Amino acid sequence: MMLCRGLRGAITVQKNVKEEILGATRRLLLDMIDKNKIKTDDIVSIFFSVTRDLNQAFPAAAARELGMTDTPLLCLNEIEIEGSLKKCVRILLHINTQKQLKELRHSYLEGALVLRPDLEE
Repeated sequence: MMLCRGLRGAITVQKNVKEEILGATRRLLLDMIDKNKIKTDDIVSIFFSVTRDLNQAFPAAAARELGMTDTPLLCLNEIEIEGSLKKCVRILLHINTQKQLKELRHSYLEGALVLRPDLEE
């Protein structure tokens, strides 16, 4: 039976620069797809969020650059909480899959590893 499941991921960016935001987003998205062996047709939708200190690019543009022209995408700003991770892009990727929740592999890269050290490989 095919189910809709959510995958999470996050990555940090060094500078609030369009190329860095899009480059980091591409790396994260490709890592999530690769780790879970996702076919583009199985992607239901993708939510991107950024901390408020990243405002030079829409991270969804990285998905469009990767050819995801028919995939519903949404970009959001995160709430600011004192002490939270800065310059961070997060992804919530919805996929159609037969995998169980415990089989899914979430991706936390670079500085975002501190958010989920339990997932470090």
